Amino acid sequence: MENFHYEIVERPAYRGIGLKWEGPYTEVSTLKELITSVNGRVAELDHATKPKMQLGLSYHLRPDGFVHYSVYEVSEDQQVPDGMIEIHVPAMTYLTTHHEKGQNIGQTYYNILQWLEESDYEPFIEPHVEYYDSLPIKHERYPDDRDQNDPHFDILIPISKRM
Repeated sequence: MENFHYEIVERPAYRGIGLKWEGPYTEVSTLKELITSVNGRVAELDHATKPKMQLGLSYHLRPDGFVHYSVYEVSEDQQVPDGMIEIHVPAMTYLTTHHEKGQNIGQTYYNILQWLEESDYEPFIEPHVEYYDSLPIKHERYPDDRDQNDPHFDILIPISKRM
């Protein structure tokens, strides 16, 4: 776990607009197309607060896959363009780390799991929701200048103090 750099941060609630994907892991290749499509439509979001930072919000709500929102953070003034959806993300505490270009993404997530096991924190779980992953909610922040095939990005895992 050496070289695992992280921060615990509080992030305020925000509103995102973009597209939703839900499917099994076997169809995850179609998710890349959706992410590219949202990136191409950012110009429709006049009130994007960070138009150069695309968000990927994954929720592991199904045993064979997950639900993913590819969105941009927007102000309340933003209308929802045709075919897009909005999501409201509550204020949360996150474990944040940066995934470097050239690193193994699986290893980055393994390091997060290892850190959580040894810490006073656990992944945040919404009451009365069934999740199917040891990191049930994964938020990723992708800068505009990333390499699609070997990206660098920030990972934010919602956490709560262990009881």
